[in-house]
Amino acid sequence: MRVLVQRVREASVTVDDKVIGAIGAGLLLLVGIEEPDGDADIDWLVRKISQLRIFNDEGGVMNCSALDVGAEVLAVSQFTLFASVKKGNRPSYSRAARPELSQPLFDRFVSALSATLARPVPTGVFGADMQVALVNDGPVTIWLDSRAPE
Repeated sequence: MRVLVQRVREASVTVDDKVIGAIGAGLLLLVGIEEPDGDADIDWLVRKISQLRIFNDEGGVMNCSALDVGAEVLAVSQFTLFASVKKGNRPSYSRAARPELSQPLFDRFVSALSATLARPVPTGVFGADMQVALVNDGPVTIWLDSRAPE
């Protein structure tokens, strides 16, 4: 699984001109899933995302986690995170998991993250054409890949 984590002042996702999910200060997560992903990937990402110390403490130092500050989180599925541009100019998405696999995994990821944070995690609509709006804070943007934990 790949997750692009963005610390935001606010973020929202819109489908068919209707805001489906919105948050204030917190994290916007763009989530991609590939075929071999499973519960171990979800567990690692939930632990890492909830404990990333990327929020400022009283001294202005990034020393607090989403758990520490009670951050809101918005999660949006995005199969294009597994785009390959190795050949030609048209991206290939063959590494992205098919919807019948990726949707249940995405739902489990959101449920596990919500339980860990003890708050709802709004999402977009899986597989829909979505418009995502955000105000990046910092900017702080971090790439996480459960298959390549650095």
